[in-house]
Amino acid sequence: MSAKPAVRRDAGFTLLEVLVAFTILSIAVVASIQGFAQGLRLLRLAGDHQQAMLLADQKMREVVNPAEEPERKEDAEGAFTWERTVTVLPAPDLTRTRATEPWRVYHIAVKVAWGEKRHVELATLRTSADKAPTPGARK
Repeated sequence: MSAKPAVRRDAGFTLLEVLVAFTILSIAVVASIQGFAQGLRLLRLAGDHQQAMLLADQKMREVVNPAEEPERKEDAEGAFTWERTVTVLPAPDLTRTRATEPWRVYHIAVKVAWGEKRHVELATLRTSADKAPTPGARK
């Protein structure tokens, strides 16, 4: 009988294997933390964008009679600054008859800005008739 020398194997990891595992784990943890931070930044940006859109919609709806609105108006609300412009668009079809002659087409645009480079713009068209003179009223 031939006697084989017993091979001694200790169970466990070498120091190099442990260091490689910790390196991989630390890279994964750092990447996941950066991913969560980016998600929070995007969530904040989306919230600001939504607030800006709501403010622009509100300022657009505040124009009840475009004929009486000043051509340009600016103001600020919180971190947002807004600018509203109202212009009359040419509408040749509205000048053909006496019934449509007092009507005008207005272009209402609202721009809301925040931060250094962020802004949103909304625009709409609205029709409105000039007020007819009241019979017997003095000018």
